[in-house]
Amino acid sequence: MRTGVFLFGGVEMDDAGPGPPASTDRRSTSEEAWEATERVIDMAVVCDDLGYDSYWLAEHHFQHEGYEVVPNGILLGAVIAERTQRIRIGMAFNIVPQWHPLRLAEDFATLHNLSGGRGILGVGRGTVPRESETLGTRIGSFDNPDKAVADESNRRQFDEAMDVIQLALTEERFAYHGEVYDLPPPGIPDRGGTVQELTLVPRPLYPFETWQAITSPPTLEQVPRRGWGGVFWNNHPTFTKRNWDRFAEVFEEAHGRTLEPGEKRTLVRCVCVADTREEAMAKVRPGHDEMWKFLGPYGWSKGYMGPDGKPAKAGLIPSLEESLEQKIWIVGSADEVGEQIQWYRDLLGVEDLLLFPMMPGDSYKAGEEQVHRLAADVLPKFD
Repeated sequence: MRTGVFLFGGVEMDDAGPGPPASTDRRSTSEEAWEATERVIDMAVVCDDLGYDSYWLAEHHFQHEGYEVVPNGILLGAVIAERTQRIRIGMAFNIVPQWHPLRLAEDFATLHNLSGGRGILGVGRGTVPRESETLGTRIGSFDNPDKAVADESNRRQFDEAMDVIQLALTEERFAYHGEVYDLPPPGIPDRGGTVQELTLVPRPLYPFETWQAITSPPTLEQVPRRGWGGVFWNNHPTFTKRNWDRFAEVFEEAHGRTLEPGEKRTLVRCVCVADTREEAMAKVRPGHDEMWKFLGPYGWSKGYMGPDGKPAKAGLIPSLEESLEQKIWIVGSADEVGEQIQWYRDLLGVEDLLLFPMMPGDSYKAGEEQVHRLAADVLPKFD
């Protein structure tokens, strides 16, 4: 089983939890944000030394609150590549519509080559209007009808951008003429002629993987047809199992090949390990509650199951007890955490597991303790 570590890359907070201050009232300083950036790099070195397979960061912008302060994980990934030996480096996720696709392709190829083939191309459409609309796109969601126009526009932009990126990374010469992107633009003069095609410099010298979050019915159909890997997070196991199996069905329909049970699918789980379940719950509760205070209004809890067996209503702020009951968070002693991971392996055939061991507001010392304990006390159970 390949096991990675995923961090938001936030500042430390001594008042994380369900009460005040409200997420929108938080203000981190530039010094705090940069300290977090430095510690994110340090944590990558620790994870490399401990033998984790991969290390993932999130791309976010303008987050003065301090929850996610890494705007360019590819740039940070190049630094990490220089300081590590074997760990693979990914983004969960590069928000593709916020980039020019050719700049994203160039930057990824540079990281991938510098690292000796350790880059992972993680891609997404975005979730935060403050970021998206400032950086050249719009964002809606499949289950938010009043944002349907924005969602359709974003999907079209994402799809075309990914067409461009895949062509640029894999073909020596390419051109793309769509509704959103026209590359190269017509009529560019070049030494007596006009530019008809482009060549990305550099291109990857090594094979690479592309992964996208599975967050909606359209994404569930599109990602396996593209042949990419799917990332599953924050969903009740009933929903995860249904989508996990549907992913394999669509892949087989599109490619004529049956996937192995855990192939091309990654499960993400928030995790906390301690000597006892009670101690682990006490450790993780402030960060759990801060996380949902932050993310609940964006609709991230729609993967929880409501009393009627259907997805929870938008805006749910779950308690830690609800997260544990629904098996969306894995918290307990080393044996209990191992049992819960094995439960998911039995249910889904998980072969790619991404652990989220540091909650919003947690100290990096606590995060480092978690990756050490997981590496020493939990993951050897799956060797």
